[in-house]
Amino acid sequence: MSTALNPCNHLLDYKKRYGLKGFNLIQKWVKTSPYGKTHMGKSKSEIPRCSFCCGYEGRLYICLICSSMSCSLPSGSNHALLHMQTQIGHEIAVDVQRSELYCFACDDQVYDPDFDRAVMCQQIVGNLDGVRSGNNKRKRLGFEGGLNLNLNLDLKNLKRVVGVSGGEWDHGRRISKSCFPVGLRGLNNLGNTCFMNSVLQALLHAPPVRNYFLSGRHDRDLCRKTSSDRFCLSCDIDVIFSAVFSGDRAPYSPAQFLYSWWRLSENLACYEQQDAHEFFMSVLDRIHEKEGKSKGTNKDTGDCHCVVHRAFSGLLRSDVTCTTCGFTSTTYDPCVDISLDFNTNVDHIAPNKPQKSTDLGITTLASCLDLFTRPEKLGSDQKLYCENCRERHESVKQMSIKKLPLVLCLHVKRFEHSLVRKASRKIDRHLQFPFSLDMTPYVSSSIVRKRFGNRIFAFDGDESELSTNFEVFAVITHSGMLESGHYMTYLRLNEQWYKCDDAWITEVDDEVVRASQIYLVFYVQKPNSGHKSGEDGGCHLRSSPSGDSFVSIAGCC
Repeated sequence: MSTALNPCNHLLDYKKRYGLKGFNLIQKWVKTSPYGKTHMGKSKSEIPRCSFCCGYEGRLYICLICSSMSCSLPSGSNHALLHMQTQIGHEIAVDVQRSELYCFACDDQVYDPDFDRAVMCQQIVGNLDGVRSGNNKRKRLGFEGGLNLNLNLDLKNLKRVVGVSGGEWDHGRRISKSCFPVGLRGLNNLGNTCFMNSVLQALLHAPPVRNYFLSGRHDRDLCRKTSSDRFCLSCDIDVIFSAVFSGDRAPYSPAQFLYSWWRLSENLACYEQQDAHEFFMSVLDRIHEKEGKSKGTNKDTGDCHCVVHRAFSGLLRSDVTCTTCGFTSTTYDPCVDISLDFNTNVDHIAPNKPQKSTDLGITTLASCLDLFTRPEKLGSDQKLYCENCRERHESVKQMSIKKLPLVLCLHVKRFEHSLVRKASRKIDRHLQFPFSLDMTPYVSSSIVRKRFGNRIFAFDGDESELSTNFEVFAVITHSGMLESGHYMTYLRLNEQWYKCDDAWITEVDDEVVRASQIYLVFYVQKPNSGHKSGEDGGCHLRSSPSGDSFVSIAGCC
């Protein structure tokens, strides 16, 4: 991908000769789907077709010079390339499906901020027309005579008006019913990057991570001087923190962050749709690699002091008990998230019985956590060696949480793969989740005591002084199908929920969040009464080890 660091010479030459004329021309062809995905279309009724073969399959491109449309098939004709070869200077085109620039001479996607603004401007106005139809409301917005979409207009002010919605409007100025908190800022979609934007919004409002970067504990200048690394995600996310919490409401484009992540994760460096959970884990790994070097580890415990581990690090306990002699082998594994399966055994309501979370016929987060910590009998093909019997026997395995993190990330496994059918599917089942979560039933001390009939005895390593109460602050959802869809983030700030849909920020009610298809849910630990939180605290919200086979989904915008 060509960016400001590695500009495409063909695009630079095009802009020298034609300026922004082509960008202004294609604005009228920008269309927006209900999921917020932009694409190109000359007509609402006509199917886009190649001007060479009249075909509509494969990838279609519009030439920025002559506006002709040509196709490119994965295996077969490439009329788009043929057009570039026969028409000198026609290297730059627009991908019809994705509304992205492509250079056929470089054979690569091209990012350009002017083109990005042109598409975003038209997308915003299109969404505004759909949301605020009617002559009176159009007059209130000051669009009586239509809107000149030339790029000379004040795009920054326009984005400020429509980038953060949810209040009353008067002549291009927002009259808010309640002032939005600082730090709420939309993130522009750079082409199938809703997975990135949704995760970034959650990280930007994770209290320990927010406090770390806003307090200047990552020195970008010092990092550049002392490190030989050309790409640093910590520096890039520090820039995003500064931009998002600057008070500017105009949607921000995290292009440099995306470029650095691509260079550090070359196997994922493409415009194809990605999985939000995989991206989240990848970003944490990259930040840990950078911050862990400077912060070091505890010599006694080996604990890493980087911001990732201080915020997200927990410890899982696995007990494997021999069914023959009762000997239990215990192992501990660090984790930064917990992946949960759906509990499918909650479909029927037992008559004349008090209803619990697992009796409602609706899958709940509590039932998923119950399933995660439930004893599981390993199959006869999974016999493990018993140190006491000195031979392999059948056994029972049980997971529990030895140490809770400050920020608890729960990953709901909505996407699974069947080895028998050799097919993948998305689980569209609704999952109820609480805004306040008590993790006491799932910590190791509770699980072990329950295993022995709730006997009262001293438990090794019982961290009773730490809180097991958590409060939700971010939810990442996925809507749509397995092959395509859209990620969004709901943020809970000052007891109010906000929907972060790429560049758009909107106030929503609790019911909207509860009805969404959650994929990742983030809870922050609430301090015990009288317990003073550390410097990573500020966690009050008023201002996976499983080897199960599942396929990740890459929901695209």
